[in-house]
Amino acid sequence: QVQLVESGGGLVQPGGSLRLSCAASESISSFNMGWYRRPPGKERELVATISMGSRTNYANSVKGRFTVFRDNAKKTVYLQMSSLKPEDTAVYYCNGQRWYDSRSFWGQGTQVTVSS
Repeated sequence: QVQLVESGGGLVQPGGSLRLSCAASESISSFNMGWYRRPPGKERELVATISMGSRTNYANSVKGRFTVFRDNAKKTVYLQMSSLKPEDTAVYYCNGQRWYDSRSFWGQGTQVTVSS
């Protein structure tokens, strides 16, 4: 059972930046990784993904503002968020999908609140 632990959330003013981290309990080299979020009162939505080969994909709402990257040696995936908006307020979740059996693992989530 792979464990994913997110950190780095918090309260930030509009226009500010945060970096989220997702630390895995084992190697993530065989995982496609992603960040999702659940805004208040809404369904969970995709934010960004990064493949094993570091190919990235972003939701239109965060393109140009968020960057996802991974450090396999540290078993960690990051989400650098800039120019944050109130509508980015959500619980952010890390996801890892193992390529050879498609098993999916989730972290517990970290709260990001963008407010003045």
